[in-house]
Amino acid sequence: MTGAAATAKGSVAGGVPAVGAFLMWGLFPAYFKLLGDVPALEVLAHRIIWSMAFAGILLSLRGGWQALGAIFSDRRHLAALAGSAIAIACNWGVFIWAVNADRVLDSSLGYYITPLVSVLLAFAVLRERLSRAQAVAVGLAAIGVAILIGVEGIVPWVALALAATFGTYGLIRKVVAVGPIAGLLVETVLLAPVAVAYLAWLHASGEAVFGADVGSSALLVSTGIVTGLPLVLFVAGAQRVRLITLGLLQYIVPTGHFLLAVVVFGEPLTPARIVTFICIWAALAVYTYDSVRNRRRSEVETP
Repeated sequence: MTGAAATAKGSVAGGVPAVGAFLMWGLFPAYFKLLGDVPALEVLAHRIIWSMAFAGILLSLRGGWQALGAIFSDRRHLAALAGSAIAIACNWGVFIWAVNADRVLDSSLGYYITPLVSVLLAFAVLRERLSRAQAVAVGLAAIGVAILIGVEGIVPWVALALAATFGTYGLIRKVVAVGPIAGLLVETVLLAPVAVAYLAWLHASGEAVFGADVGSSALLVSTGIVTGLPLVLFVAGAQRVRLITLGLLQYIVPTGHFLLAVVVFGEPLTPARIVTFICIWAALAVYTYDSVRNRRRSEVETP
């Protein structure tokens, strides 16, 4: 087998778990919709606790506890992960609330614009240069959001919050050299005291759903697997798939949310929202074309 053929075969093999990960993330609203009778904060607290447990099991299987010790001994890494922990907790909380409040369409919009928010954050924080195509893409997205605000008089705060928190999370994790599973474990360990205290208060006041309903309790425990499993698949795929491919595959997630919102959950797709989504899709087309072109150019220039 030639080197090119082996690379292609490895890329295809890596694409399977990567696609699986993005499909799972795209179906997240369907899973959390099953927990619609559980308050969002209780779901969030359980997601933190059970994600910590699942990440701990995964790290044990991979023999990565030494890396965990290195993280806790590095104050800068620990401080950065504390910031990413807050960002992902806010992201999870807003997402869970949005699903329970029949705002999955806003979730879709938020994850569609996340790459563009990430570009803005890199420009503002890391001082990375904003290309002309990226500026056009950001401008188109801004026009789409402005149309929605102008026509419906409502700021899409759910979408903006999801994009801002996940963009911030990605920015922090980009500059901190920590593996995804070890990072998730550290983040959830840092969040666990607050989650445990909140759950203890719920149980003491008799308001906890966990333990009172078998079905909901099982679903709450399973949030750890639901959170960790696609991460494992993503890591397995990302190691063998080109970055260009991963960049394109990421749009499976908001597309899944969009289809679930409109086709399954019956959320209203108003004319203003249609125009907004068209602007966002056009922005992403420009952004993706520019990213693919630049990536191919760099591959040609690299000996």
